[in-house]
Amino acid sequence: METSSTPVPVNPATLPAPSGYSHGTLSGNTLYLGGQTALDRDMKIVPGGIVEQFRQAFANVLATLAEAGGIPEDLVSITLYLTDIPDYQAHGKEIGKVWRELAGPVYPAMAGIGTTGLWQADAQIEIVGVAVIPDARLRRPASG
Repeated sequence: METSSTPVPVNPATLPAPSGYSHGTLSGNTLYLGGQTALDRDMKIVPGGIVEQFRQAFANVLATLAEAGGIPEDLVSITLYLTDIPDYQAHGKEIGKVWRELAGPVYPAMAGIGTTGLWQADAQIEIVGVAVIPDARLRRPASG
């Protein structure tokens, strides 16, 4: 018998179909958001540099969040993995503008971590996160 804490994959149809992973995993009211790079629907990293890659990767995170009934204010933690921290810092104001455009003025706990590479060679950023979604909005996908 399934309980509310039985982990359930969350895979929005608007994102590329996952193979060997889930875009998110819901356990109770907590949604663990799997790493999102700037992959578009065609499984290609978007062009345009760190700002456009941030926009796509964060939009992918938000799509998974929305699939479970969440909104940006439900995010409690975000971790950014970056292949070029100085480039990210140089574009901080633009990235902040994109954040506010997509999520509003609320910021969760955050960390930025430098790395030498990500799964896709052209990816400059990967975003993971955790959200806690109130019962009133929670949509628990059918386990498959």
